[in-house]
Amino acid sequence: MANAVGVIFSNVHDENIPELSRHRTMASIPYGGRYRLIDFTLSNFVNSGITTVGIVTKFNYQSLMDHLGSGKDWDLARKDGGIILLPPYSDETDAPYTNRLEALKGITGFLNHRNEEYVVISDCDGIARVDIADIMRYHEEKGADITMVYHEEDLPTDSNYFMTLTPDEEGRIKGIKINPRSKSKQKSKVYVNIMVLNREFLINIIQDAVTRGLTSFGKDILTKNVDTLKIYGYPFGGYYAGIESLQTYYAHSMELLDKKVRDELFGARDIYTKVRDSAPSKYSDDAIVKNSLISDGCVIEGTVENCILFRGVKIGKGSVVKNSIIMQDSVVGSGVQLDSVITDKNVVIRDRRHLAGCAELPYFIAKGRMV
Repeated sequence: MANAVGVIFSNVHDENIPELSRHRTMASIPYGGRYRLIDFTLSNFVNSGITTVGIVTKFNYQSLMDHLGSGKDWDLARKDGGIILLPPYSDETDAPYTNRLEALKGITGFLNHRNEEYVVISDCDGIARVDIADIMRYHEEKGADITMVYHEEDLPTDSNYFMTLTPDEEGRIKGIKINPRSKSKQKSKVYVNIMVLNREFLINIIQDAVTRGLTSFGKDILTKNVDTLKIYGYPFGGYYAGIESLQTYYAHSMELLDKKVRDELFGARDIYTKVRDSAPSKYSDDAIVKNSLISDGCVIEGTVENCILFRGVKIGKGSVVKNSIIMQDSVVGSGVQLDSVITDKNVVIRDRRHLAGCAELPYFIAKGRMV
């Protein structure tokens, strides 16, 4: 796997969940009590031996830089390679990219300076433990130009942009559809935004697309060349959670309360994140906690049930918090009742407030707000 370089798009799909990406990238959205979405993609790369990862940024990436630091928490603090933040500008323009193809054109300098044979491209909208090394072996065995990873699931209903693949018996893709719709629920092979290509091949198709004035990687390169390029699909059969909206973010977060999901996602290989030296959580004599994920540094004096609490959360005396996600350093006062609520970081909920949403429409409180 030292023969592959990773590329991660940090801002793609921000529009899917504007509530949480208003002040940060999709990549740095908090998840699961102590992680960010990019942690899963980075960990998949590192666990498969990829030690050079270029991260394509666009805007609002200060929190991402703070989280990644030097990359030491992922063993990517290296003299050669490691984490490389790629700005959203090319050598020819001062304007940020507007689509994936422009973004790839902007990082051709980075790709040209690498010596690895392959490039693994991934977004940050999927939660999964993926064996990238196995995908690479599949790519080489098939002699593929492009290998696209897919997961069999119901068609996304909230996503603004997604692809479905139609492979033949050998795995070669014979059809690609963009945003197909169906009145009835049916399982489809949905592309999970992980792709393997030969590095020089990728550079060539980018340059060819630019000279021909093409604007869309999906529509102009993939769908129009499905018959001429050797595009193969790699079936991923493990747990996969696609973040398409605030509702799916809430639903998939709640799935972490299921031990089977946690074991599959975190069991065999580590998922790395930024380490903080926080004190252990403190529980008062009156605290009641059931079926919840509690991070370091929390102080709980009330009742917490079916919840995910991030680091430094405080739950006041007599408060009852159910089916909720409370992010870092938020404070819930005394006598508060919450049900199906998502708070961003540094939220303060004053005493005796009653707030409730539902699983289909959780009640959201923006970062730094006081209620």
